[in-house]
Amino acid sequence: MITYIIAAIVTFLFTTILTVAGVGAAFILIPVFLALDIPLLTAMSTALLLNSIAMIFASISFAKDRLIVFKTALPILIVATVLSPLGARTAHYLPRELLLWLFVGFLVFAGSMMLFYKAQEKQIEVNTKKLVGYGVGVGSFAGYLGGLLGVGGGNFIVPVLVWLGFNPKKASATTAFIVIFSSFGGFLGHATTGNIHIWLLTLCAVGSISGALLGANLMRKKLSRRQVKIVIGVILYFIALKMIWDLVKHWF
Repeated sequence: MITYIIAAIVTFLFTTILTVAGVGAAFILIPVFLALDIPLLTAMSTALLLNSIAMIFASISFAKDRLIVFKTALPILIVATVLSPLGARTAHYLPRELLLWLFVGFLVFAGSMMLFYKAQEKQIEVNTKKLVGYGVGVGSFAGYLGGLLGVGGGNFIVPVLVWLGFNPKKASATTAFIVIFSSFGGFLGHATTGNIHIWLLTLCAVGSISGALLGANLMRKKLSRRQVKIVIGVILYFIALKMIWDLVKHWF
């Protein structure tokens, strides 16, 4: 039970920080859960559902400030939600070490995006047909990989929306809304394999909801997203290095 309480506290802390950045906390929570000796697939399924829960509460706050662009979110979330369970089912048949290496790659990618990607709003017009095409492409990529790696896919979606010309804050809020559905789809894929622990899920859900509400409130008060992104990027690199060491130390 102590392990689950620690997991809940960590969930609260990281969900608060990452809600400010507009993404779910699953990609950080999974390696933390692994460090607490929680099985990999259980960690993935739990983190995905926590993503969905947190982003529901965050999106309520974002919607009040009209930060979510629902017209853009719809084609992305439909495709992402459909393909996320497929990615989750694929994970069940892949070797644990391969999944961990894939996850390390994702951590490096996400950390690099946080530290080095500079969002610049562009005044461009995108017609509906092209927007739907982008949505299907981004949704397919983010949905499948999100389900496979046990993450919501938000770190894939945010930079694309910004590249399309979205205000960075609206891109983050819109992505948070999409992550609700893509994460839940991935969770359902894992749930069918029985990788759920009710006490872990219950305690962490409390931490996730509390963190989402606090993080959304901080974001709406214009806390510096740049500072938050630097902290997240450093943390992601640190976690990636730790996981790499754990994977290769038996070679020496």
